[in-house]
Amino acid sequence: MMNGAESLAKTLVLNEVEVCFTNPGTSEMHFVSALDRVDGIRCVLGLFEGVVTGAADGYYRMAGKPAATLLHLGPGLGNGLANLHNAKKANSGIVNVVGEHALHHIECDAPLTSDIEGVARPMSHWVKVSKSSKAVAQDGAMAIEQARKTPGEIATLILPADTAWGEGSEPVLARTPQNPPQVGDAQIKKIAQVLRSQGPKALLLGGSALRGESLVLAGRIAKATGSIVLSEYNNARMERGAGRVRAKSIPFSVNSALELLKDYENIVLVGAKKPVAFFGYPNKPSYLHPSGCSLTELVAIDQDILNALRQLAHELGAVEDAVELCGTLSPQVRPEGEFTHLGIAQVLTALIPEGAIVVDESITTGREFDALTMGAHPHDWLNIMGGSIGFALPTAVGAAIAQPSRCVIALEGDGSAMYTLQSLWTMARENLNVKVIIFANQSYEILKGELVNVGANSGHKAQSMLSLNAPALDWVGLAKAQGVEGFRVTNLQDFYATLKQVLVMSGPQLIEVAMH
Repeated sequence: MMNGAESLAKTLVLNEVEVCFTNPGTSEMHFVSALDRVDGIRCVLGLFEGVVTGAADGYYRMAGKPAATLLHLGPGLGNGLANLHNAKKANSGIVNVVGEHALHHIECDAPLTSDIEGVARPMSHWVKVSKSSKAVAQDGAMAIEQARKTPGEIATLILPADTAWGEGSEPVLARTPQNPPQVGDAQIKKIAQVLRSQGPKALLLGGSALRGESLVLAGRIAKATGSIVLSEYNNARMERGAGRVRAKSIPFSVNSALELLKDYENIVLVGAKKPVAFFGYPNKPSYLHPSGCSLTELVAIDQDILNALRQLAHELGAVEDAVELCGTLSPQVRPEGEFTHLGIAQVLTALIPEGAIVVDESITTGREFDALTMGAHPHDWLNIMGGSIGFALPTAVGAAIAQPSRCVIALEGDGSAMYTLQSLWTMARENLNVKVIIFANQSYEILKGELVNVGANSGHKAQSMLSLNAPALDWVGLAKAQGVEGFRVTNLQDFYATLKQVLVMSGPQLIEVAMH
């Protein structure tokens, strides 16, 4: 007899869900056993649920299809919510399987009993409790169908223990996802008229517009109409580097963003939202475009972005136009001396391998990396989308599992890294090709600037809450304790030499860039 847990595992395999990031507990033991018996699913253990959910986000961004997660009851799901928030903002498709007490045991109010549906809803698009073992396979197929939507969605299936151990049904094939809706001809003509107008204008790209043919088409349209190509500051995945169309990111800083956009009269949104400040500040606007600027949407994130750009390029006669591409900016002279943001960017520009995946949570250190590294070898760049820190290390895990032949470089602040430090253990256990660079400034540096930005007190107690130097974190020691070889560098020439060395080494390594 096939039990409910086996029917779910076989449904995942049938629908090409090939990876399950796990942190199981007692109520999930039958599903753990099913994953052991059913071939076709790679199980990756994370020692904290935020690693599990962040890895599923990174996997979707690079594989283009959902992974599953396995989480233990409400508290386990709760531990993973921060990176589910990031995944939801990134439109990543994920199938969460969350264990629950046996249905008859819930009313007893045992210590781990909680409102799992209530915990799940804010970070999920779809939530369902399986009510019988016979329904588990169908419920699993429904969750997969939701996660595969365009854009991807977070689907959370709650699996009571008795529905896992009870008699199950045959695995179920999920319905094929519907094609995203297309933009109508009238909207295409309207946007073409906007772009033919006089005055400064821009295409603001988001989502899949920043990749592949869509990015090339945006470059052609911009050149044909005298526009500039911009991107949102936070992007799930951007193709960039030498030989690719340059999409200039709107800066994080409100003042810098206002300065960049101040003269534009028309901005066309291509899978992007209105440009908005990351936070609200006293006496500063929330939206970043000038008051006289017209914002017009070509295509929304849930529509067919590529087809809309094809239609627009055809309407403008820009289908075969040449396009301006980034040139190589690799420095001729290796930077030396003390660390500067420019010097660090020059090292990265020189050494990022072709085809690399860069996962960026460099926060303050990397604030200007977009402009400074645009001439590196062609690569993919993954940003944090939801602003919940502890993103880069687990996302690098998922990206490396999705694309094992490619080098993954995680750019990480020391404060952020401490949220999901356990990711290093998973990197070592799975022997992933991840190179972690920790920018160790021994503080929540971004918050020091925010104290000034919001006009708040910055006295001794406030500063002590932002400091990480008493005691200082030993990143080489922390890496070693989890099976990852670590290196500490104190100047730019050592950083260059060490990064060059680790890029040809197998498995994961960590470089601590000692900023102080």
